[in-house]
Amino acid sequence: MTSHKTAQTMKPATAAKKLGVYLQATPAEFQEGAVSRTELNALQTDPPAWLVELRRTGPHPRPVVAAKLGISIAGLARGGVTEPLTTEQVDALKDEMPDWLQKERATQAEVRKETARIKERNAERAAQSGDQ
Repeated sequence: MTSHKTAQTMKPATAAKKLGVYLQATPAEFQEGAVSRTELNALQTDPPAWLVELRRTGPHPRPVVAAKLGISIAGLARGGVTEPLTTEQVDALKDEMPDWLQKERATQAEVRKETARIKERNAERAAQSGDQ
């Protein structure tokens, strides 16, 4: 009795998310078919020209835009950014630095500080409970 291994596939939307690209900006053949794990790995290790260009210039999905701006996805929404942005548009926002972006960056910095503080506190507690 032999077992047949079937290729594990994912929807194009899932593959686009894993690649960090905006699905609607990908080529039609990518959007229309399922993507196997092998194909995804090949795209990640040796990206084709369209993927390199898309990652470089956009349009970028919200998680990528938020990361480029140094804020959260919720911060993007609070700032009124609901559409994908190109790298040029992200750079323009950084140069312009509107009030909402300054506020969201400050909020994100506070969140990072608090996360680090909690992590440090938990490490200390774990070390103390290990000593006892």
